[in-house]
Amino acid sequence: MIACQIEIVNKLGLHARAATRLATAAKEFECDIRAGHNGKLVDARSVMSLMLLAASQGTVLDFEFDGADEEQAHEAISALLADRFGEPE
Repeated sequence: MIACQIEIVNKLGLHARAATRLATAAKEFECDIRAGHNGKLVDARSVMSLMLLAASQGTVLDFEFDGADEEQAHEAISALLADRFGEPE
């Protein structure tokens, strides 16, 4: 299992479009991916669960990747968040 923290750096935070991109990326992997903060982790494949985290810019999310392709998933999700979900700044 890989556990890490990743900061939300895009201006609008984890809004609908960003949550959809994160969930879509998570669905590409077989491993379990959970995200959250303040002790609450949700399934990263669920757009609604991600949106309910209400993660604004600057929020540090806890991530857990657990399964056969956890390293690839960790790299892909980390890159997606670092790229601001593909949104212009």
